[in-house]
Amino acid sequence: MANEWYFIDSGVHTPSYNMALDEYLMEQGRRIGQAPVLRFYGWNPPGLSIGYFQKTKSRINQDALEKRGIAMVRRLTGGQAVLHHDELTYSIIISEHDPAMPHSVIGAYRVLSQGLLEGFHNLGLKAELAIPDQKKAADHSPVCFEEASWYELVVAGKKAAGSAQTRHQGMILQHGSIPLHTDSDELFACFQYPSAAIQQRAKRAFSDKAIAIDQAAGRKPSIDEVKQAFYHGFETGLGITFHSLQLSEADECAVEQLAREKYAADSWNYSR
Repeated sequence: MANEWYFIDSGVHTPSYNMALDEYLMEQGRRIGQAPVLRFYGWNPPGLSIGYFQKTKSRINQDALEKRGIAMVRRLTGGQAVLHHDELTYSIIISEHDPAMPHSVIGAYRVLSQGLLEGFHNLGLKAELAIPDQKKAADHSPVCFEEASWYELVVAGKKAAGSAQTRHQGMILQHGSIPLHTDSDELFACFQYPSAAIQQRAKRAFSDKAIAIDQAAGRKPSIDEVKQAFYHGFETGLGITFHSLQLSEADECAVEQLAREKYAADSWNYSR
């Protein structure tokens, strides 16, 4: 793996901007062959990101999203829906041809998740990489944090970070959610259920399977503390040195245009 990476903390932006910048950085990596990038970011307004293949018709509670000020956006990556609110979000953009990048998706998760693992350790949390039981029946919940996938992070047996990955024209994009606090009422209001009883049952199951940093640590660390923990976690876990990446005015204009024309458009977000 290249040991010189770029790092950018792009701050808090709209869901459409956040997804556009991930795509833009992946395209820049392909076009100019720049070093791998680690990005940290946040969301305002809160965002419900849904997987590339995820269906929205009769699944998403649009009235609840509007009432709660949550904006939905479709990701480039697969998987189930994630509510991005009180969290640190990360993305990694790296070439498939990086010497230390395994060819398989699972192998890449294993390598890149070492940075997340060290980040949790830096917060004093005993985290582990998940190895799912393949004999378990498939879960059809629309919620990402219901089950940990291969090499995602678990604390006290519960999923503590959710990640998704895609590959396009020789580039890998992996991004994920590290919740500082989870509001299950807010999360489950985003989806349609046949009855209130079924919704409550889903919420109870979720609480047995997912955990946020404040629950795991018994306190709520500041976002700056969490950023520092994971910044140094990626340094240690991946054995890399970071250099600051700055977006130019032209970069910002291109990202804003992509956000406006693609990720804020119903034609993209409701395409399935």
